[in-house]
Amino acid sequence: MRDTSAWSVATLALVLILSIPYIAFASGLMAGTGHKWGHLTTYFLNKFFINSVILIIGVGFISCLLGISTAWVISRYEIPGRKVWGILLYLPLAIPTYIMAYIYVGLVGYGGTFVKLGQLVGTNASGINIMNIYGLIWVLSLSLFPYVYAAARASFSKRPAALRETATLLGASESKYFFSIALPMARPAVIGGLLLVCMEVLNDYGAAKYFGINTFTTGIFRSWTALRDLQSAVYLAGLLIAFAIVVTVLIRLSRGRKSFATASASGKPAKRIKLSGRKRLLALLVVALPIFFGLILPVIQLFSWVIPAFDGPSFVKNLWIAIQSLSVAALAAFLTVITAIVLLYFSKWNDLALIKRLPNLSTVGYAIPGAMIGIALFSGGRYFVDFAADTFGWRIGYLVYGGLPILIYAYIFRFLAVAYYPLEATSLRLGNQLAEASYTLGKSKLDTLWQIQIPVLKPAIWAAVVLVFIDTLKELPLTLILKPYDIDTLALVAYNYAEEEQMTKAALPALMLVSVVGLLSFLIEWSKNSTSKNKR
Repeated sequence: MRDTSAWSVATLALVLILSIPYIAFASGLMAGTGHKWGHLTTYFLNKFFINSVILIIGVGFISCLLGISTAWVISRYEIPGRKVWGILLYLPLAIPTYIMAYIYVGLVGYGGTFVKLGQLVGTNASGINIMNIYGLIWVLSLSLFPYVYAAARASFSKRPAALRETATLLGASESKYFFSIALPMARPAVIGGLLLVCMEVLNDYGAAKYFGINTFTTGIFRSWTALRDLQSAVYLAGLLIAFAIVVTVLIRLSRGRKSFATASASGKPAKRIKLSGRKRLLALLVVALPIFFGLILPVIQLFSWVIPAFDGPSFVKNLWIAIQSLSVAALAAFLTVITAIVLLYFSKWNDLALIKRLPNLSTVGYAIPGAMIGIALFSGGRYFVDFAADTFGWRIGYLVYGGLPILIYAYIFRFLAVAYYPLEATSLRLGNQLAEASYTLGKSKLDTLWQIQIPVLKPAIWAAVVLVFIDTLKELPLTLILKPYDIDTLALVAYNYAEEEQMTKAALPALMLVSVVGLLSFLIEWSKNSTSKNKR
């Protein structure tokens, strides 16, 4: 009983520490609205809402269209280079949305690469103005559709051969099988991917700011920096959270209460169909076009900016910034995974049902926009700094305003779910047999965790470290608010140069960022494919 109480207290303490942003945000809301709140509600609030709805509908539709179609082709048909195509379709996620926005303006905008190429061949091309909400939908969709692709592919690949054979016996054509059976059964997975897309759309700042589109996130930054009204920014963050909750509920309700399980879910997967002629060409186009527009063209454009302006001093400068970025991301990734392991096993070791549910509260940070987390910690930090100064005479403002500890804590809060849920799934799959055997041999829970469970979990742990590392490297709004004054990241440098229209200077840090994230993403997917092949 004493042991159980100790783990319960430790779990509760950790959850309370991870709940600081909620407490800070609630205290900020209770302080009342700011002096510019009336101005914001009169002139901007309806634009924030309307633009956010349009973006979610547009990006959600295109992401589903691209993600589902490519996932179906990769899962269902045997085409040349299928494995390589399957991995490349994940890689547009390596290009942050704000970098994708800069790239496409440089490609098709006035005076862009396509215009210059057209002039070389004698055409009078004038460029396309994509710096509007429809252009923003396009670039966000190209960056985010892999979320839907990954979820839909996992679902399509798990459907047993018996299901397709039964449909064939009943006279169902390939198209009818897809629309009537495969797609409806993949709905929960697609909805999961779509939710991630919607959260990323609401979290986006760099692309929307660059295109001049008023959203809740751009409004939060404008209220805080331009209008000097932190309280109005806090209230906008509250509305953003409410909007995100409504979107989440509506998307989940679209699933209904139907069951999507199959009696033979563990059966042999369906054999892929070999295509030829026009059908094979069409399938190749379905997978090649998103890769071309979402990966190949952007990388070519980045190189076209980097090569003419490349010089040694700027490379060394950006290399130092890359080292800082990698160091911060590595520290955040390791501490996040350690926090996830501690939270997972401490909650398991206690016997109180309420405490076992608390980790779910600590892992919702991924669904909360980074701007809201940053504002909550910044505004709530004022009370903590004032209390420490008035009560103990401590001057700790440097830790809260521009300190590395608060930034790392924010990353842990934001990306804890990315590490926690894969580790939890792996732990549940492995079961408790090894741990129970260790306990009977007299080993303590901590000894068992260190000597047995962590070594068994090592592949999942490293995968979680890499995933958090990638997300931390790409994060912009949270880093923009809380970064230390003496530390720069590749994401921030690329964003700042692009804000000043210095795209040739922005290209090198952007290319470094995309290269690191792309390489890690490729290695993760390649290792998954190798692991599944070895298991077969």
